[in-house]
Formats: sequence, C-alpha cells, structure tokens
Amino acid sequence: MKAQPTRLAEQFLAMLAHERAASPHTLRAYTREIGNFAAYLIEQSGPGVQMRNVDHLQIRGYLGELYSRGLAKASVARSLAAVRSWFQWMARAGHVSSNPAALVATPKLPKHLPRVPSIEQMNHLVETASAEAVAAWPERDRVIFELLYGCGMRNAELVGLDVADVHWAREVILVRGKGRKQRYVPLGDAAADAIRAYLPSREIKLAGPRGRTTEALLLNLQMKGTGRLTTRSVGRIVKQISLAKGLPAEIHPHTLRHAFGTHMLEEGADLRAIQELLGHERLSTTQRYTQLTAGQITQVYDRTHPRAK
Repeated sequence: MKAQPTRLAEQFLAMLAHERAASPHTLRAYTREIGNFAAYLIEQSGPGVQMRNVDHLQIRGYLGELYSRGLAKASVARSLAAVRSWFQWMARAGHVSSNPAALVATPKLPKHLPRVPSIEQMNHLVETASAEAVAAWPERDRVIFELLYGCGMRNAELVGLDVADVHWAREVILVRGKGRKQRYVPLGDAAADAIRAYLPSREIKLAGPRGRTTEALLLNLQMKGTGRLTTRSVGRIVKQISLAKGLPAEIHPHTLRHAFGTHMLEEGADLRAIQELLGHERLSTTQRYTQLTAGQITQVYDRTHPRAK
C-alpha cells in the first residue's frame, strides 16, 4: 500500500491535469517538487506518516535541506509554492485541517529587471529575421518573430496555432493560452504580410514526397512527427538568429514577449490593455513583465502631475 503522502500527491497531480488543465511544463514541475517533498517526509517519519500531522517546522526543515543541497533561493521558493498549493488542495478536500505551508515565509529574492532589447533593436531583428544567410526557412522564421514580438504570444501558444486560427476578415488571431483559456490578439499588417508570404512555401512543404496534411500553422523543416514545430525548435531558431544579429546570448522566445509588453508601455499603452493582450490573469503579473526606466517615469510625472509644472 502506498504511503499517504505519495497517494495524495498523485491525486493532487491528477486534479491539476484534468480539472485545471495544467500545461505539461507545470505538471512536470509540480510532479518533481511535490514528489521530492513527499519523499522527504517518508524518509524523515517513515511510510506511516500522516499529512495531517505535518507542521510548518517540518516544511522549514525541508527548505533547509534544499539549501544544504546548494539550491538557489528562486528554486527553493518554487518548491515552497508547490507545497503550499498541495496543502491548500488537501485542506479544501478535508485531508488536513489547515495549510501549515502558509506559515512559512517565502525566501526573499533579489529584484532585478530583465534586459529587454530596445525598440530599434527589435525592429531590426524582426525585419531581418528572414535573411537567407541565417534563417533555415526564411518565410517561416519571419512569422515566428512577427508573432512573438508583434503579438506578444507565449512560445507554446505560437506552436499551437492552426491555420484556421488566423481570422483574416476580423484581423485577429485566436490564441489558446494557459488552462485552455482563449483570447483574440490583433493581427497587425506586418504579421499578416509575413503569414501570407509563408503560406505558399508551407503548401509546397506539405505537397512533398510524403503528401502530408496538417492543421498546424508552423511546420518543422524535416516534417518529423506530426509536422508541427516544437517549442524547443522555436527557442533554437530565436537564439540562433538573434546571436547572428548581435543581440545578447540570453535572448529567447519569452524575451520577445517581454519586449512586446515593455515597448507598448513605453509608447503609452494602458497596463490593463497590455494585460489582456498578454493573457495574464492578474495585473501584478503584467507589471512584472513590463518596465519603465527612471527617466521615463520622470517624463510621465512632469507631463501629467499638476505640481510638477
């Protein structure tokens, strides 16, 4: 018979998968974090350990164990967040009377703003992404950059697009976000031109020796598997082209999404509008994804506050 922590961990993970429609990435992370904590409890108290008897001191002891293994504060904070979610679910389900993890303070993380390329750098990158010398499939790779930066999509949302998700008459794209949530994002002229230029080469690829059919908008070069491009391949394409254009090595697909929000904010877009476009459930998340320099804040203050004049 399975120990109670293992059994309840499996039930929690099943709930995340089926009821909350958690992404594969989220499920892998929670499986790892919850599994490690459950194993720790069994190792410390034996297979007969009961979750209702676990208190905040044991959770703190587990975090101390993680620190002793050399884990960074950010990794420890992620582990604690997963454990908190697990106990919250157990409390609601009646397996425990309260959430002891709520009494454990989250490790304080250093606050630093991620580097975002300038508007000029991003425009140059997107406009030259399809250069023959760099791009393996120029027409497709231009679409990748136009949608990541021009529409602020997540990597997984990008590769999940089907041809039918492009609504030409309405000039919008249907995007399927986290938790199966859907939203429409505007289809700008540049992105629309890129997709139109790409579709003929997509048809040629499908009409190759194998005669494939697929609903996927973005195809992988070798037509492996279902033919759909993967998030890993998008990451490799973005990094390779960005490096070739002189951008830092830490550029990845999420950098382009972050730049989308930051540059819209710089140009005067409302934060709540950016929230809708990015598909964030909480405004606080959008605030972390965008940034204003001290000079820009001063300019806004000087322009808008009556006592600044």
